[in-house]
Amino acid sequence: MNSSLERVRIDKWLWAARFYKTRQASIKALKNSQITLRKQSLKPATNVKVGDLLSIKRGLHKLEVEVLALSEHRGSATIAQTLYRETPASIADNKALKDQLAAQPKVDIDRRKPDKRGVRSHRAVKRGE
Repeated sequence: MNSSLERVRIDKWLWAARFYKTRQASIKALKNSQITLRKQSLKPATNVKVGDLLSIKRGLHKLEVEVLALSEHRGSATIAQTLYRETPASIADNKALKDQLAAQPKVDIDRRKPDKRGVRSHRAVKRGE
């Protein structure tokens, strides 16, 4: 974490804060408008500064984080957690979403390749036997 920096490219900051595994993944998310600053889409070269409020969409989850510190270098996970703070509203929304998803019944789909008996029974059902 380098406190002498005033601004850092958003793609580098997202990578350093460990939101994405690679800078290319963060660039792809930026180009797909999954990250916004004040409800505006960003380009990878956009500078982020301390105090900015970012909205990050990752699947069904939407995070709102405040930038607390800047870094261009990827460090450990404990250092990365000091770069941002998730807003209380975002924490509550994600907890509600998690509870909602947990309440839904799980669908167990057998994705294995069927054995001989399974293939024959499937064919019989298709023929109407």
